[in-house]
Amino acid sequence: MKRILIAIAFWMATSSAFSQTPTGLSSQPLTEADPNSVGMSAGRLERIANMLEAEVDAGNIPGAVALVAKDGKIVLHEAFGMADNATGASMKKNTIFRIASQTKAITSTAVMMLWEEGKFRLDDPISKYIPAFENPQVLSTFNYADTTYTAVPATSEITIRHLLTHTSGLGYGVIDRDQRMKMIYQKAGVTDLFTTKSITIGESVNKLAKLPLHFNPGEQYSYSEGLDVLGYFVEVISGQPFDEYLKEHIFDPLEMDDTWFYLPESKADRLVTVQQKVEGEWRQFPVTFYDPDYPKKGAKTFFSGGAGLSSTAKDYATFLQMYLNGGELNGVRLLSRTTVRSILGNQTGELFGGENQYYGLAFGVVTAEGEAHGGIGSEGTFDWGGYFNTQYFADPKEQVIGVLMKQTQGPIDDKTGWKFRQMVGAAIDD
Repeated sequence: MKRILIAIAFWMATSSAFSQTPTGLSSQPLTEADPNSVGMSAGRLERIANMLEAEVDAGNIPGAVALVAKDGKIVLHEAFGMADNATGASMKKNTIFRIASQTKAITSTAVMMLWEEGKFRLDDPISKYIPAFENPQVLSTFNYADTTYTAVPATSEITIRHLLTHTSGLGYGVIDRDQRMKMIYQKAGVTDLFTTKSITIGESVNKLAKLPLHFNPGEQYSYSEGLDVLGYFVEVISGQPFDEYLKEHIFDPLEMDDTWFYLPESKADRLVTVQQKVEGEWRQFPVTFYDPDYPKKGAKTFFSGGAGLSSTAKDYATFLQMYLNGGELNGVRLLSRTTVRSILGNQTGELFGGENQYYGLAFGVVTAEGEAHGGIGSEGTFDWGGYFNTQYFADPKEQVIGVLMKQTQGPIDDKTGWKFRQMVGAAIDD
C-alpha cells in the first residue's frame, strides 16, 4: 500500500511537467506593427493617446500605460504621466503594476491546464482534495457584540466549478459586501488579498474552510476568495508551490518575464507607486490592512491566486493573446481550443451581469445583447480588472486586445476605463 501511495504522489508531482506541450501551430509573440497593416486607424488610435494625456493633465489620473493589439500585432503601446508622485518619475511602457484580481484568470488557467490532464472533474467537491472543506455550513444568525454566530448545514458541497465561478458561497474578508463576514474572517485570521506577513496560502485556506458561507453553493454569484482556494488546490494537485507552477507552466512558456508574485531585486525599481488624491494632489497610498509595497518586501510567502501578481501591460496582453489563439502561442500549447471554448462559455446563467454579460470559468463575457448595447466589444469579448485600477478586454471576433494599467486607490474622477474600451472598438478600420 505504501508503495502505491508513493507512486501516486510521484505521478502527481511529475506528470504536471507536461501541462504545456509543443504544437504544430506557431503563432508569433506580440510584436509592434503599423496600425494600417492590421486594419486599425492610426488617427483614431491617436485619439486614445490624446484622451489619456488629457486625463493626466486634468489631474484625473496620475499616469497610465495603454496597449492595443490586433491580429497579434501591437498597434498602440504608450506610457503617460508619472509613476511616482514623490520623485516625479515618468511612467514607462515596461512599468510593473500590481494587477490584483487580474491574477484570477491566470489561476483559472492553471486549474484548467491540470483539468486537461485528467486530474479531476470540475464538479468534484473541493473537499476531495482539501478535506477541511467537508460539510460546509451557511451563516444563519450573527451577534455583532461578540461576533458569535450560528450556521446550518449547506445543501451541497462546494465544487471546483463553484470556486471558479464565484458561486461557492465563500466570502471575501475585508472587501466583502457583508459586514458580518468581514468580522468573521478577521477574527479567524484569514489573510485577504495581499500581505507582507509570513503565512502561506495553505494555512489561510484551511482557516477559511472552517467558516460559514454566504449561501448554499451554486445558488448565487458573489465575488469571493475562491481563486485563493484554487491556488492552494494547484499546489495539492501538482505537487509544486503555486508560484513555481505558474512560472514553469505559464510565465516561462509565454515569455512573461515581468510577471511575479514578489519581484526580484533587479525588477523592483520598475514597480509603480500606488497613489491617491488628497486635497487635489497625488500622494502615496498609506499602509492600511496591507502594505502597498508587498510585491518587493516582507516574507514573500503568500501566493494569492485571487490577487497577488504584478505584471506589465505587454505581459498581460501576451497572456490574452494566447487565449485569442485558442490556447497556443509561439509554438507552445497551454490549453486546447476546446477547453478555451468551455472557459468562455456561460457558466453562471442569470446569476451574473444581467443581459449584457455572463461569467465563464475565468472571465466576464459579453453577450449578443451586450454587443448591441455598444461600447464593450463583440459578443464573446472577455474582460476583467483589478483592485488598483487596471482593466483589460480581448475580442475574439475582431482579434483585438486592450490593456489599460493605472495604479490608484480611493475616490477619483477616472473615466478612462470606459473611454479606452469604447475608443479601441471605434479604431477598427478594416
